[in-house]
Amino acid sequence: MRPEVEKVLDSIRPALQADGGDVELVDIDGGVVKVRLTGACGGCPMATMTLKGGIEAALKERIPTVERVESV
Repeated sequence: MRPEVEKVLDSIRPALQADGGDVELVDIDGGVVKVRLTGACGGCPMATMTLKGGIEAALKERIPTVERVESV
């Protein structure tokens, strides 16, 4: 599942990088994808919305076995 998750994250990265941030895949534990928001995204007040509304939504849509995304 890791290559599929990386592919989805790669499709999201340009939007995050345009705002000075990025996302790093840390681990996958069953259906839980653990990521780290870096750069401007790491301390952004909208980080939770980006994580759940953007990253998690895209992963769940493209990879049905993803249950949730957590920030670590």
